[in-house]
Amino acid sequence: MLAVLLIRGLTLPGAVDGIIFYLYPDPARLADPQVWMDAGIQIFFSYSICAGSLITLGSYNTYNSNCYKDCMYLCLLNSGTSFVAGFAVFSVLGFMAHEQGVPISEVAESGPGLAFIAYPRAVTMMPLPQLWAFCFFLMVFLLGVDTEFVCLENLTTSISDMYPSFFRQGSRRKLLLLFICVVSFLIGLLMVTDGGMYVFQLIDYYACTGTCLMFLAIFETICIGWVLGGNHFYDCIEDMIGYRPWPLIKYCWLFFTPAICIETFIFSLVKYTPLKYNRTYEYPAWGYILGWFLALSSIVLVPLWIVFKLIQTKGTMPERLRLLCLPASDLPLVKKQKASRCPFNSEPSQQCGETETACKKQYETEDAPV
Repeated sequence: MLAVLLIRGLTLPGAVDGIIFYLYPDPARLADPQVWMDAGIQIFFSYSICAGSLITLGSYNTYNSNCYKDCMYLCLLNSGTSFVAGFAVFSVLGFMAHEQGVPISEVAESGPGLAFIAYPRAVTMMPLPQLWAFCFFLMVFLLGVDTEFVCLENLTTSISDMYPSFFRQGSRRKLLLLFICVVSFLIGLLMVTDGGMYVFQLIDYYACTGTCLMFLAIFETICIGWVLGGNHFYDCIEDMIGYRPWPLIKYCWLFFTPAICIETFIFSLVKYTPLKYNRTYEYPAWGYILGWFLALSSIVLVPLWIVFKLIQTKGTMPERLRLLCLPASDLPLVKKQKASRCPFNSEPSQQCGETETACKKQYETEDAPV
C-alpha cells in the first residue's frame, strides 16, 4: 500500500519540491537539542523499545534462535521503511503546497495532524480522491490493527506468565484477552466524540510520551549492563547464537545508552511546556492533572517495586541490595555445561583418553546434559 501511494505521489505536480524539502533539511536545526530529543523518542516508538513487545515476541523463539541477526534485520527493515515512507508523504505534501501556492513548511505538520488533517486534505485534491482516500485509510487501519495485535499479545502474555497455573487452564487466557479488548474499546469510544481529539492529544502528550520510555530505558540498561552484567549477558547471547556480538554493543549497554537516556530525560523535563491543542487552546487544570496521572501511572511502578522488594527482603540494607542485584541462576549456560562434561566419563574431556574427534562425534548424537 505504501508503494502504491509512493508511485502515485511521485506523479503529482510539485512532488519534486516536496522530495527536495525532504532530502535537504536545514543544517542549522542540528544545533537544536530539541531535534535530537525528538529523533531519539521517535526511535523508541518506531522500534517499540521499552514497551515489552519485542521481549514478548522473542519469548516464543527457540533457545538457539539468532536474536542478534534478527535485531540487525529489524533495524534495517524498520529504518528503511521509514525512509521510503518519507518519499510518499513529502511528495504529496509538495503537491499540496503547489496547489495552495504556499511553502511546504506551512503544510508539513507533525503528529496526528499529518495523518488526519494534512494528508487527507491533499488526497481530496487528487483525481479519483475516493480511491486514494480508501488506499490511505486502509493502510492506516491495517497499521493500527497490526500494532494492536502485538500490544494485546504483550499485555496478555505478561499477565498470564505471572500466574500461569491460573490463566493456562481452559479458556481463561482467551477470556482475559476478551476483557482487555472490551475495556480498551470502551476507552476508545471517547476518541470518537466531539471532544475526542482533545482526549487523544492529552493521552498522546502525557501517557504515550517519550519521556516515560526514556525513564524506563534508564533502568533497563542499568539492569542489563550493571546488575546482570554486560559480560554475563554476552555469555548468554554467545550460548544462544554460538558467537559473541560486536564489542561496541556491550559498551552501549554499560555507558553510551544510559548516558544518552539520562540526558534526554532530564532535557525533556527542563524543556517541559504544558500541552496546548492546536497551539492555542489551553486545557483546564484538571486536564493537566489527569495527564500527569497517566504519565506517572507507568513510570512510578519502577521505584515502587524497588521499594517493595527492599522491604520484603530480609537483612541489612547492603545485604538486601546485594541479594536483589544477583542475576538469576535458573537458566544455566547450556554450551558451557557441555564443554565441562565428557560423554564417556565424569572427567573433563581434556583429561579423557578419547580423541577430540571421537568425543565430539559421540556427543553430537546425545542431548545436552540437564
